Amino acid sequence: MKNLYFLIFILVAVSCKENKGLKTKGTNKNIELVRQYFLHFNSHNWEEIAGMYVENAEFRDPSLGQGVVKQSRKQIIKKYDELNQVFPDIHDRIIKIYPSGNEHMIIEFVSTGTAPDGSKFELPICTVFTIKNGKITKDFTYYDNF
Repeated sequence: MKNLYFLIFILVAVSCKENKGLKTKGTNKNIELVRQYFLHFNSHNWEEIAGMYVENAEFRDPSLGQGVVKQSRKQIIKKYDELNQVFPDIHDRIIKIYPSGNEHMIIEFVSTGTAPDGSKFELPICTVFTIKNGKITKDFTYYDNF
């Protein structure tokens, strides 16, 4: 009976270790990529952000219309430059990063800033990044835009 318990313990330990390896493969690199992304965003370093995407990444973002839109790095820089002109002190604060498999990162964050009329805003946002080979291929962003 003692041997049976020992065998079960070993099987559970090996199983947990194998599952852990599957869950974290690439996850730590992707978490660091996300953190670096938000550091660049908060520094308003749009060229660095654009370089984190593949050349023609897919976006789902209310500011770009309905559906999925492809954006080049040049278009990404332009989009953020225009956003920065309207909200010069725009800043994002990460609430939580939720890794999902090896290629997806779900980021819950709050964007804050000051509008041209002096009013302050605080907008909760959720973004799902798809990351392949260290580059963002999809950026699906959701927020209340009403």
